[in-house]
Amino acid sequence: MAAITIRKLDEATKVRLRVRAAQHGRSMEEEAREILRSALVASSRPEENLAAAIRRRFAPLGGVELELPKREPVGPPPEFDE
Repeated sequence: MAAITIRKLDEATKVRLRVRAAQHGRSMEEEAREILRSALVASSRPEENLAAAIRRRFAPLGGVELELPKREPVGPPPEFDE
């Protein structure tokens, strides 16, 4: 296992880390490992576009078949003669 030393950590940050670790029932060292682990996992996730997110959210509900209206033939092009 690798070791890391963090220098020049201000006292307020150290206190907040100690309090957060106590809230989670962990040591400060384990809390710091968990913070780093979760930050790196979150940053490595590929970003998903909006359409994919909507599709993923509603896919379990199933699709809907819509009846398309009958198309009319296209009329003749307009004439621009003078």
